Amino acid sequence: MTWAAAASRFQMPTMDVAALRSRAPVAFGVCCVSLAGAKFRGSSSPARSKPFACLSTSTDASVKEVVHTDKAPAALGPYSQAIKANNFVFVSGVLGLVPETGKFVSDNVEDQTEQVLKNMGEILKASGVSYSAVVKTTILLADLKDFKTVNEIYAKYFQSPAPARATYQVAALPMDARIEVECIAAL
Repeated sequence: MTWAAAASRFQMPTMDVAALRSRAPVAFGVCCVSLAGAKFRGSSSPARSKPFACLSTSTDASVKEVVHTDKAPAALGPYSQAIKANNFVFVSGVLGLVPETGKFVSDNVEDQTEQVLKNMGEILKASGVSYSAVVKTTILLADLKDFKTVNEIYAKYFQSPAPARATYQVAALPMDARIEVECIAAL
């Protein structure tokens, strides 16, 4: 069987793009079909084809779920503590505030880092996951000289394999915090 004849046996469904646009302002997808190594009638190759794989993402509000817990500080503005969507949990930036008082645990970066990670743990728990599900973190520091200190505390919460991470020094953080951490976890 020729390649053209084999390919013609596989027909992709048509897609109504106008209908997609009316359902969500943004939608995209990646779809792959593996024909390489497929066993066709008359082929002597013992190789099997790879299974069909499809990945899609939606911005439809009905697939987003707000995560909230009283065991972590409330959001300081018009945002959620976390959002569950597309098999991920997106945790907003977390500060070292004591949930009951809304005040910083202390002025030093060590205490704030511990409190940030405890607060993050509560938000992850309310989402149905733990630190081990975290795939990406972003750390914002008021002073990059605190990098080593923060790493020592961070390592107690994120074991190997540690999540991907970026760390930045910023001009200022909300309420003059010393550290803020956000993360993405897989459900």
